[in-house]
Amino acid sequence: MEKPVVAITIGKNLYRRMIDPTALTHLSEFAEVIHHPGEEPATKQDLVELLANADGAITGWDVAPLDADVINAATRLKVIVHMGGSVKKMVSEAAWKSGLTVLSARSALAKDVAETTLAFMIVGMKHIMPLANHVRKGGWRDSPYWPSRELHRNKVGIIGASQVGVHLIELLKPFEPLILVYDPYLTDERATQLGVTSVSLEELARQSDVISLHAPALSTTYHLMNAEIFSLMKDDCVIINTARGNLIDQTALVKELEAGRFFAFLDVTDPEPPEADSPLRRLDNVVVTPHLAGCIEDCSHMSVLAVEELRRFFFGEPLIDQVTADMLDHIG
Repeated sequence: MEKPVVAITIGKNLYRRMIDPTALTHLSEFAEVIHHPGEEPATKQDLVELLANADGAITGWDVAPLDADVINAATRLKVIVHMGGSVKKMVSEAAWKSGLTVLSARSALAKDVAETTLAFMIVGMKHIMPLANHVRKGGWRDSPYWPSRELHRNKVGIIGASQVGVHLIELLKPFEPLILVYDPYLTDERATQLGVTSVSLEELARQSDVISLHAPALSTTYHLMNAEIFSLMKDDCVIINTARGNLIDQTALVKELEAGRFFAFLDVTDPEPPEADSPLRRLDNVVVTPHLAGCIEDCSHMSVLAVEELRRFFFGEPLIDQVTADMLDHIG
């Protein structure tokens, strides 16, 4: 049997960060591998040339979209695996209409985001950032942020039972919290499987000691967290956003932060980055990080999953994470 041809499109500069050498060797065992020769991710013209004879492709951040011109040139292309959080910008209407199988390595990335979120929860509940700043200025426990709190057996609200949300639920289990989840697509059966309590957004806001956002950016989730929801939340709640900036009405959040009601960890903002004079850059009860919740130094675990997905596809085995066009209205 002739080996399928698989094109890696991410650019040579990203190989050390994105490609696991063992995974690349494994790929070469069942496929003929061709490489985009440029240093940077493939442009549209690069894809037109590279994919002309490819049966499959591995894509990633900043690779040009598979628009109609690329799809028309890629007459053999049957499958892509995207190494990134969302396929929406990568896959055009023409690609969906062509019957292309679209696979994702996002679950590997989701684990990184979940781990960072857990760290934010622990640090946030302990009030580590403001207390450390207080000590630096000469204080000790004479701070409004004392006493500290623990994550253990407190109430955690998760907005979105996404892949990140589900990974986070697993990571939280040793802390024995009551986990409340708001997700309109979460069934009672699935909630029972996860060991969580499905609630309305309003109930989640009322009960939670820490709230973490893991929903996609959709028209229905725009400013999901707004003044009305903030008004229901407990004083001293910790709010964490490692998903998308526009899930939060930032003006309303700043008002609450200026009143001292919450502590926030924002890995994403709207706009991103915040304006130079944004209150988010000066308030003591918010930590803004530069969109780092996912993998930064080493993202090669996504290539391991990408290669396994391609192996399954070409050998006719069940796929791990296929994305279909009818999923786009409720995924990121």
